[in-house]
Amino acid sequence: MKKLLFGSLFFLTSLTFGQIKDEQMLKDIYKMALTNSKSYAWLDDLSNKIGHRLSGSVGAEKGVIYTKQQLETLGLDRVYLQEVMVPKWVRGEKETAYILDKKRKISVPICALGGSIATPKEGITAEIIEVHSLQELETLGEAKIKGKIVFYNRPMEPENIDAFVSYGRCGDQRRSGAQEAAKFGAVGAIVRSLNLRLDDFPHTGATSYGDLPKEKYIPTAAISTNGAELLSQKLKENPKLSFYFKQSCQKLDDVLSYNVIGEIKGTVYPEKIMVVSGHLDSWDLADGSHDDGAGCVQSMAVLELFKKLNYQPKNTIRVVLYMNEENGGRGGQQYEAESKRNNENHIFAMESDAGGFTPRGFSLECDEPNFIKVRSWTPLFEPYLIHLFVKGHTGSDIHPLTSTKIVKAGLRPDSQRYFDYHHAANDTFDAINKRELELGTATMASLLYLFDQYGID
Repeated sequence: MKKLLFGSLFFLTSLTFGQIKDEQMLKDIYKMALTNSKSYAWLDDLSNKIGHRLSGSVGAEKGVIYTKQQLETLGLDRVYLQEVMVPKWVRGEKETAYILDKKRKISVPICALGGSIATPKEGITAEIIEVHSLQELETLGEAKIKGKIVFYNRPMEPENIDAFVSYGRCGDQRRSGAQEAAKFGAVGAIVRSLNLRLDDFPHTGATSYGDLPKEKYIPTAAISTNGAELLSQKLKENPKLSFYFKQSCQKLDDVLSYNVIGEIKGTVYPEKIMVVSGHLDSWDLADGSHDDGAGCVQSMAVLELFKKLNYQPKNTIRVVLYMNEENGGRGGQQYEAESKRNNENHIFAMESDAGGFTPRGFSLECDEPNFIKVRSWTPLFEPYLIHLFVKGHTGSDIHPLTSTKIVKAGLRPDSQRYFDYHHAANDTFDAINKRELELGTATMASLLYLFDQYGID
């Protein structure tokens, strides 16, 4: 009986000690992140000294050099570059577009979608037809579409609290709108920007022609939400309305670029790897402070915090800054290929690619025992207002990553304002809140610490 009581007391004492230790570590992590982190200064440099970092651009090359240099100042065990061939698409001259209403030209803001072809040098003028889904094209058929510009005008649904749900439900018109319209003989495609706000910023993003032969490619561009509203209204007044747009973008040969990697070697299980990551490339309309400069500097700062706190992880902690998430996903694919070639064992991977807003929690890809484990840590996160732990998509770059058993996590910041900036010219450093950015870093470091301490089941 005495042995049983002693054993129970020892277990409870150990449990209490563990809780106190973890509570103190999270407190130290958040304090260090909010008082002594370089993340905001790093993002200032990436945004304001380097600028946009579209794959294959001079900015992307400078971003690689800069982040590697900064990681080297942290005293990590290893910092290196991983080669990856990436697409090179260039926008060219600023795009122009007009609604042609009874010989009156009304200018509207557009931008070419990434991967689109150019219009002829003189631009394209044609009747424009409004649709609200890819399925509607089939209903209209070639007879009503051939020779026209297709205008996709399906707004993001405002009723969803998670704005990413709204984004996902209308993204097909941007990804596949040109491809599908071309099948019915359209000469161009204009897509409403994926944005919940009404403004004058057109939002770019990747488009694909799928398996269409090149001779059937048609130019495609995004129109601002205010522009889309105006165009739709004008079409109601005059269904025979014409539209003009001109763009000079082009796709060049693939070029060599790099993933940027740094690591702290594990003290107990160095062969087990835990990744924290973001993507270094951005679209070319702005400097990509939210998408995804924020995720990059947060991931770098996780290792910075561990070094400053003298935390020696059990497992190898690796920061990966992927190249080419926006228009190809080559960085994540190359990282996985190299991981397989080197027989690496990844037990955990985290990505931050939803902006530098106030963190709310994480989405997770894992089995039920590990999900229950994460949920058991909820009390540790409550003092920091972190409450969201759900199963779901975690990140495009870590999606290809496989191991015998792996837990994946995606940082979930508040999503209400993210699409005001996503892929648009206003995704700039002034849209970043320093404290919110640093809270995201601390939240990522805390989950990584807990998985490092207790492993995966």
